[in-house]
Amino acid sequence: MYLEGDLIIKKETTIVVIFVLGLTLFAQEIQHEAVAINIEVPVRVFKGKTFIDNLTIDDFEIYEEGVLQTVEAVYFIRKTEIIKKEIKKEDEPIKEEAPKLFSPDPSRTFILMFEIIEYLPKIGEVLDYFFESVIRPGDSLIFASPTKTYNLNSEAMERVPREEIAKELKSTIRADAIRSSSEYRRLLLHIRDIKEHAMVGRREMLMDALRLLKDLTYFDVKKAEDFADFIKAKNGQKQVFFFFQERLMPVDGITVFDRMELLNDVSLDSEKLRHAFADSSITCNFLYIKQGLVNSDLKQRRETTMAESAMQSFRGLWEMAEVTGGLKESSSNAAASFERAVDYSESYYLLYYSPKDYNADGTFKKIKVKVKEQNYRITHRSGYVAD
Repeated sequence: MYLEGDLIIKKETTIVVIFVLGLTLFAQEIQHEAVAINIEVPVRVFKGKTFIDNLTIDDFEIYEEGVLQTVEAVYFIRKTEIIKKEIKKEDEPIKEEAPKLFSPDPSRTFILMFEIIEYLPKIGEVLDYFFESVIRPGDSLIFASPTKTYNLNSEAMERVPREEIAKELKSTIRADAIRSSSEYRRLLLHIRDIKEHAMVGRREMLMDALRLLKDLTYFDVKKAEDFADFIKAKNGQKQVFFFFQERLMPVDGITVFDRMELLNDVSLDSEKLRHAFADSSITCNFLYIKQGLVNSDLKQRRETTMAESAMQSFRGLWEMAEVTGGLKESSSNAAASFERAVDYSESYYLLYYSPKDYNADGTFKKIKVKVKEQNYRITHRSGYVAD
């Protein structure tokens, strides 16, 4: 069952198709953001696990390429409400209505992305909590499972009952998990048969099967590039929650060199990709689920040597959280991890500054935010592209 009308869009792929649809629609916005000389930096400040909510414009320092900049405005935002704002004028901070130069948009787009091979009850709890306690009027949602994408704008969220949306999305995740689990099990059995029975061409057959298994596990860098370009064009604050479930790969019976090929690190070592994520001004939270019925069975039977490939292959997403100032968490309780990530994301400061000697030369400018005379933990995007 699908929600009626054009409120929900079904796709065969997730991020690539979203990007293609969004490219034309948001091209003008991308151009507008590219020429802006007022840089907006979402910043979160913690002492331990406690968010610090009493900072002023005078507490912050911001550096671009190591050069101290002037913080011209600071907004403190909780959820979708601007709690406090300070604008610097003639070297003095004053509280006033922000001029057109600064235009904070506290509206939110949530992106929930799931790469799972077993449906767990905690996944259902994630969606229940999201629709009951997180999303608000005016928010939008992009939901991506391995095979479908739902794009719900704020108007759609108002017209369709939330219970109906949650039910539909749970059904989608469950169906995808069954499909993924079936393919995962089939490949594992095929690999075991090759190891036990194949004589001629054993290595080639085994590596072909393992590569197919790797395709179910590994991070697609091209999709990441498309995703960063697409999400940059969205207005307001963009919060990504990426759920990835633990999965294993059999590595006995192959050489060390073959094992290295299969478990190679697919990281965001491309500067272009790192810069694209930072420039998109999103907060990406990577939530690694260390639980799965398939994996538990395999561990208990100990029929083969298994290597946990997910953390190597998805280090790219771990790094994506780093460069966007998001949360990274590994847990067996997806619902608890999601609640912590939501709490982490809901409060933040928006800092504005105009770069000294700005030059639209297409290069990446590194940003560093500090709080004066305090040893706080500070997270923010790592920079922007001056284009």
